[in-house]
Amino acid sequence: MLLGDTPFDAILMDITWLPKYARAGWLEALDDGFDQTEIQELTNGAQLGNIYEGSLYRWPLVADMGLLFWRTDLMEKPPSTPTDLVSISQELQRKKKVPWGYVWQGRQYEGLSCVYLEMIDGFGGQWFNPEGEKFGLDYQPGINAAQWLTNLINSGISPRAVTNYAESEALQSFKSGDSALMRNWPYAWAELQKEDSQVRGHVGISTMVSIPGVSQASTIGSWGFSLLKGSKHKDAAIKAFKYLTTNEAQVELFTEYGYTPTLKSIYQNEDLLNEYPYLAKLYGALSIAKMRPETPVYAQLSDVLQRSLSASFTDEIEAKSSMKNAQIFSEQIISAAGGGIQ
Repeated sequence: MLLGDTPFDAILMDITWLPKYARAGWLEALDDGFDQTEIQELTNGAQLGNIYEGSLYRWPLVADMGLLFWRTDLMEKPPSTPTDLVSISQELQRKKKVPWGYVWQGRQYEGLSCVYLEMIDGFGGQWFNPEGEKFGLDYQPGINAAQWLTNLINSGISPRAVTNYAESEALQSFKSGDSALMRNWPYAWAELQKEDSQVRGHVGISTMVSIPGVSQASTIGSWGFSLLKGSKHKDAAIKAFKYLTTNEAQVELFTEYGYTPTLKSIYQNEDLLNEYPYLAKLYGALSIAKMRPETPVYAQLSDVLQRSLSASFTDEIEAKSSMKNAQIFSEQIISAAGGGIQ
């Protein structure tokens, strides 16, 4: 692609890369291939992250969003606020029901950025406000989110080793019965129902906590198809995109492989809802899905955030200062990129 010539027609791409690829001129717009009726058939969450500068460049294959998994044998209902999560965790730990209250993705990688996005929104802030082109990392909600995550580690609610946890490590802790709560993605549900799961039949799904009066948030993750610039088979590629995202294909991807559907019709299928009751929870999470900053320099912004959070988690610097640094470096990245998020 860098050389302006590729033997391929299409690419399956993670949601955060679209602005970079579209701005670089590596993609063909899909506006002529999909109409508004087809777009409206997607769930609210699946409609996010497909458009750049007014044109459709990506068609979602599967959806993905952050979820809060909880032990139904240890609590009557999941926590809804940060305070609830802390108090429930500490009570279960005090009674020696579990070694750890809550596990999540604390390693210095993209999963940490997803965790933080849900918490800064949950505390009433925003990582980035596209309307005013302002970062909110060093505003009070951003600081509170970083401090809350840091406190989880320092108080022992989360293991100190959570700073090395990605999805698989968090899943293993929860699956083995060592944790009462876990932040992860929908794929974890099928893993938790396997015969080797110590919590099989005792797992519920909810969305991430938020302070009273503030809507909960779920980081949207998604893989979708894009058409590469210079494709010699544009019509055939778009036809393939449509075939692979039909209602029938979406049902098979969900029932056989556990991938989260993108079409509203799947979540309205009574037979599927009866057989897979948690499907309704997935739909609810998609309705509150939030995008990470949509910019060609997202990778740099995410790296800055991860490094700043890690510094706070390991007590190199206090949360307030770490978020101040993240704010300054993020503004510098945007300024160097031309002064605008696009």
